[in-house]
Amino acid sequence: MKTIGVFFGGKSPEHDVSIITGEFVIAGLKKLGFAVVPIYIDNQGKWFVDEALGELKFFTEGRHKTMPKSFGEFYVDIVGPQNKLTLKKKGLTGKTIIIDAAFPALHGQNGEDGTIQGLFEMLNVPYVGCDTASSALAMDKALTKMMYRALDIPTTKFIVFGASDWLKRKNELLRETKENLRMPLFVKPCRLGSSIGIQKVKTEQDFEFAVEVALHYDEKIIIEEAVEHCMDVTCALLGGRNPRPSLLQESAFRGDLFSYEAKYLEGGGAQLGNNEKTIIIPARLNETTTKEIQNLAIKVFRAFGCFGTARVDFLFDTEAKKIYVNEINTMPGTLYHHLWKASGVLLDELLQELIRLAEERHKNKKNIIFESDILKHANAIKLQMKK
Repeated sequence: MKTIGVFFGGKSPEHDVSIITGEFVIAGLKKLGFAVVPIYIDNQGKWFVDEALGELKFFTEGRHKTMPKSFGEFYVDIVGPQNKLTLKKKGLTGKTIIIDAAFPALHGQNGEDGTIQGLFEMLNVPYVGCDTASSALAMDKALTKMMYRALDIPTTKFIVFGASDWLKRKNELLRETKENLRMPLFVKPCRLGSSIGIQKVKTEQDFEFAVEVALHYDEKIIIEEAVEHCMDVTCALLGGRNPRPSLLQESAFRGDLFSYEAKYLEGGGAQLGNNEKTIIIPARLNETTTKEIQNLAIKVFRAFGCFGTARVDFLFDTEAKKIYVNEINTMPGTLYHHLWKASGVLLDELLQELIRLAEERHKNKKNIIFESDILKHANAIKLQMKK
């Protein structure tokens, strides 16, 4: 029986969302018969491992805020067995846990952004989802938009600047924004998800306030033109170089944006597939437009080097009939299991396929050469340098 470590929590404003995702994945993997190790990372970056952490009630009751001393902290033991992740409890007689594969359920910074994927790569451990590079690219909204522009993928106009820029040349940035972008605008932290810190602005006064708010969440922000008469559309993808696209989801949210509340709280949460009032599957689009969006989603998935699963969000102007690619979201994104279910892939199948893909990628890496013979010629190179 394979032992799967599910990583959740983390040092991110999306900490609580990650707990929900982690518990959802843990329950699904247990149902499939895997041995599951819950690995909770608290707001300070401390790692805890205990069976009790595999129950959502532990967190909803607030017990994680005063973590029992008996749980103890764990750390990664880099001298453990190869191709495994070894966790050791702090102390002289620390407990050791060995994991066969990792399932990251960490939203936002320090998890979804490629950081923990880098750890898995260094330790040569199979892990679910996109790799370090694709996760980092997709997490950064500015880099994402620059990639779209370079690949001639349709997206909305945008401007990017940082906290130091705003501090030093605020008036210049206000003028630049006014000259290059038309209101209304979206102001977003570059490396945050779940719609946290995002605001739609319609006046210059609102714009300045929105910038200040966004810079509390990230040192770099992106300003985007809004799409009026907008339909918010999502396509999920599953696979490797030739991913399978899902049906399209239309998010019929109220207000100016698909907010954190609409995604996770109202009616049980649209992101969790529980709010039927705000999600429509399949999206109300004709066959030609549907196919065009699915093909664009595949193009983005491949261009970013995604693997396993990801989803691409689109903005569709219902009057101009124009498609704009918005964000790409890698793991975990709550897996969009409700969209896959509507597309004919049940949760059990989805989780099993993700584990299979993780093992396939790990196996394929064995064919990569990591050695060179340059040291054999080092003396000759040294002699040439002396001449």
